This record gives sequence, structure tokens and C-alpha cells, in this order.
Amino acid sequence: MAQVPQTFDAPAVRTWCGLALRALGRAREDIDAINVYPVADGDTGTNLYLTAESAVAAVEAVFAAHETGTAAPAGPSLAEAARAMAHGALIGARGNSGTILAQLLRGMAEVLAADGDSAHTDGRGLRSALRNAADSARRAVAHPVEGTVLTVASAAADAATGAEGDCGTVARAAYEGARAALAATPGQLAVLERAGVVDAGGRGLVAVLAALVETFTGEAVTAETPAGGAVPAGTAHEGAARPTVPHARARTAGAEQDGPGACASSGPPAGGPAFEVIYLLEAEDRAVARLRQRLDALGDSLVVVGGEGLWNVHVHVDDAGAAVEAGVEAGRPHRIRITHFGAGDAHTAGPGRPPRERAQRAVVAVVPGEGLAGLCAEAGATTVLARPGEPPASGELVEAVRRAHAREVVLLPNDAELRDTAAAAAEQARREGIRVALIPTRSAVQGIAALAVHEPGRRFDEDVVAMTSAAGATRHAEVTVAEHESWTTAGVCQAGDVLGLIDGDVAVIGTDVTATAETVLDRMLAAGGELVTLVLGDDAPGAVAGHLENRVRERYLAVDTVVHHGGRQGALLLIGVE
Repeated sequence: MAQVPQTFDAPAVRTWCGLALRALGRAREDIDAINVYPVADGDTGTNLYLTAESAVAAVEAVFAAHETGTAAPAGPSLAEAARAMAHGALIGARGNSGTILAQLLRGMAEVLAADGDSAHTDGRGLRSALRNAADSARRAVAHPVEGTVLTVASAAADAATGAEGDCGTVARAAYEGARAALAATPGQLAVLERAGVVDAGGRGLVAVLAALVETFTGEAVTAETPAGGAVPAGTAHEGAARPTVPHARARTAGAEQDGPGACASSGPPAGGPAFEVIYLLEAEDRAVARLRQRLDALGDSLVVVGGEGLWNVHVHVDDAGAAVEAGVEAGRPHRIRITHFGAGDAHTAGPGRPPRERAQRAVVAVVPGEGLAGLCAEAGATTVLARPGEPPASGELVEAVRRAHAREVVLLPNDAELRDTAAAAAEQARREGIRVALIPTRSAVQGIAALAVHEPGRRFDEDVVAMTSAAGATRHAEVTVAEHESWTTAGVCQAGDVLGLIDGDVAVIGTDVTATAETVLDRMLAAGGELVTLVLGDDAPGAVAGHLENRVRERYLAVDTVVHHGGRQGALLLIGVE
């Protein structure tokens, strides 16, 4: 038998994370298939795997820093490794289940990384870590529901509390306690009993705890329930068969609706909110406390995890824009993901309905600010937020296409520099069997124009042609501030100058935002136009929109103006003329 760690040190954290990732990888499809609560979305295993993968990457980065000489050569401490594990899981958490797993790992790290490493490396320290993990995860969920991963985590901690011995003994007790609690989950949630399965999130946690046992004993233990994932005889109706649930093809974070918090009763509500909103948030504790209250009033499935200034927020709402705005008021939200469930899917249709089928068609749009993310989501699009200097990678776009859960997808990059990235994402999605059309929109205002004429009911090719035509007929401009001296197509600009770009080229250099915007708009309307779209950034002067609206009304007959608030979009103002 290979040598195993006798105490919970940094190498043990590394080993555990690696073994947990492999265990979740092996069980991913099985866990996806039993995901029936509160929505049969088939993503629980995938999202747990992706969350663990992010934790592994963070831990490996800490070890690599020591091995390459950029940190102390002795190797990372337990505190460093545990904090890296927790941080990686937090920033990579996917869906409800992944978000709760991130908090479980954070709860363990809080104990393991406390001052005086030696006090927390033995069996007693592991018992404390498991207890803190279960308690902190339960506190993170607005309305905990029994029969879920929270129940399994609490049972693991309870079993560990009664175990005396080293880390291997404590880990095995926690695993056995979790395994027994998992088998009992159908008796606590009627939807699980009807389907003849155990809780999917709890099944994933059992796999993670099995990896913990292997870390400290060197012995691989099965992560299966006695009936291999189905409900053991006597726990549910005799002969209850495992349900037929479509396997997700590694769909992304954010689409999954497993786990607790959807309601306080024994099953999902008769109807549910239309959107899932997820984002990372930089905010102070007091602001997050207020955010919890506001989001809890807006929707359900609220889970807020994290601490020390960085949080992961997950909620289901009908008003996606309001959920994002609440985050903006609390601090700085980023990595925003908004998913539209769609009318008649398993989330909005209520219990007893078949699992959600793929929609025929969806739109995926890259947007530069929270305001436009909410606007596009309310129009039915799946959005990917692109912050200044943080363009999304092709993998993020592929995940968004998967999250849209449709047979046909129209992809709107809304940035000329993202065209190649979007093309690579479209090709990857096509290899997975999804029909994808890439419309090379170069600005968010072109994307808005395309989305406005989107008609899911017509033939795919006709819809793509109409959307492409609308985008191509929209001239685009932006008003921004120069960061440094530079040569432009309009002459030399200095740092702090106001720049007006039309169709990507600098056309105006000025000193006043409103005056520059007026000049840009006049030049665009000189060639004609029927509709002006203005998208205001957070730093735009408050009066600029009203001034431009008045100018259009007074000087250009039969031209309408629409104003949207884009949030932190980089540019002060985006202008579209159709």
C-alpha cells in the first residue's frame, strides 16, 4: 500500500482535491441522471465536477509557485493550500450544487487555515472542519430544505463528531454517516421518492468524502448508495426504477437548478421564476447582508457563499435586471451569468412534469455591462458579460451555448475583436451537435437590433438572415476617454481627451462628453436614420441622454430615440442608428 498522510497537511489537501475530482469525473453522468430536485436539469454532476476542477487548479498553482522558486522552497503550508482550495472553488462554483460545495470547502478551510496549523491537522481538527463546513453551508442557503446535500453534510459532521482516532478514522465515519443519510433522502423529499432516486447533490458529496477516506487510508471505497444510486428497498416504493433523464453534454455553470433553497416545502413550487442569475461579487459583509434580504424578496433558490470581500451569488428571479442591480448597489459584480429558463420548462411548469426538453432555438449574446445583460436576458437571450480588459474566452462562449440548452443557437459576439473567439466557440458547439449561426455583430447596439427582430417561430435560416440584416443596417458609435497620447484617424489625442468613434474609427476628438456625443450623433444621422439607440455607462454625465433626445426631436423628424442603461460597460456612451 502506498504511503498515506498521517495528518491533514498541504500534500493531503492536494491529494484529496485530486482524488475528489477523479471521483466526481467517474460519477458525473450518473449524478446528472438522478438530478430531479428541484428541477430535472441533469447538471448536478457536471457542475460539481467543474467546481472541484477549479479548486484543484488553485491548489496546483500554489504548489507550482513553490516548485518554480517564486515562493518559499519548503512548499506551501496547510493554510496556504486550504485557502487556495476554498478560493478556487468559490470563483469556479457552478450552479446551486457547486456553490454549496464551495461553501463546504470554505468552511473546512476556515478551520484548517486557522492560526497554529498543528492544532488542526489531526482527527480532532478534521472533526471540527467537517462541523464548520456543514454549519456554514446551511447558513449560506436562504431556505434550507431537508433531504438535500445539506442534510448529507450535517450527517457526515454528526458521525465524525462521535469518532475517536486519526484522520482516517474520522474521514471513514463521516463517509459512512453521509452514505446512510443519502440513502434516507427519498423519505424526506417526495419528489425523490416518486422518481426512485437519492439526492444528486448529496450523492456528489458522498463521492468527495470517499476521496477523503482514500486520502488518509489509501483504500478506495465505493461512493455508491446500496442500490447504486437508486433508492434502496424499503426507502421508497418497492421496485421504483431509476428515471430516464437526459444527460447534459458538460453544460455550463449556471444552467443547473439542483440543490436546496427553492422552497421551504417538500417539493418545488407550482411555478417558478424565469431566470437564473449568478455572479461573483466584491462587497463588504454589511452590504451582503442587505443584498441577501433584497434577493430573497425577489426570488428563490438564493445561495450566497464566500467572505472576506469576495462572494458567489446564486438566485432564481423573474426580474434579472433587478437582481444584477442589487449586486451593483452592494459592490462590484462580475462574471455575471443570466439564464432564461423558458416558458413551459421543468422549472416553470411545476412538479410531475417531464424533464425540460431542449428548446428549438436560442440566442447567446456577449454584452459589455450589467444593464444590457438584464435587457438581453429579459428578451430571452443567454448572456455572457465582457468587462473592459476581460474578454470572454472561447470556452466561456461554448459553455453559454450549452447553457442555452437549444438545438439551434444564434451567437452575437457584439465586438469585432471577439469574432475569431466566437468562431472557435461556434465550431466547438457544432461538433457537439448544436446548430450554431454566428452573426458578426461588432457592437452591443448591433446585437440589440438583431435581437429585436429575432423570431423563434420562423425557419432558422430566415431568422438568421433577418437578424443579420438588422445588425448590418445599424451604424454604431461610442464615446470614451483616451487613456494616453496616441495617433488616431482624427489626429493626435492626449490622455483625458473625449473620443468619438464611428464604426470603430476615431472620428471626433473633444474635451466635453456631451458636445462630442452631439457631434458624433449629427454625423451619423447625416446619412439618415429611423431609430437612435443610446446606451449609457455608469460614468456618463447624467444630462447627456436628455440633451441628445431633445436634439433628435428638434432637428430630425420621424426619428425615434430609445435609452438604455448599460452599467459598467467601459465606454461612456454607445450609440446606434438604424
